[in-house]
Amino acid sequence: MFGFLIVLIVIAAILLIVIVLAQNPKGGGLAQGFSGGNQMLGVQGTNKFLTNTTWILVGFIAFASVISASFYGSSSEKQQENSVALEDVNRQANDAASTTSLPVGNQQQAPAAE
Repeated sequence: MFGFLIVLIVIAAILLIVIVLAQNPKGGGLAQGFSGGNQMLGVQGTNKFLTNTTWILVGFIAFASVISASFYGSSSEKQQENSVALEDVNRQANDAASTTSLPVGNQQQAPAAE
């Protein structure tokens, strides 16, 4: 689920870049090319569409980022629990190996765990 959300965020970010580049900061933008009187959306309609699409994409990216962060947090906690369990298993294996590999007369105490 985390990977799927990341893909959606990347697609939305690319669309946002394209839409922002199509806009003119002074209000012309994509609408300047439509100077005829018979446009479907009209000059104001094109600017309004691009502005609304920009805000929708920004909202989607923000919402999806928060949701993906919650999925990432739960998966990182699981990984941390797994790594702690793996460290315990490795420590027990090392302790068992160190006590069996030394000759009987030369056994040493293992250092205390920190």
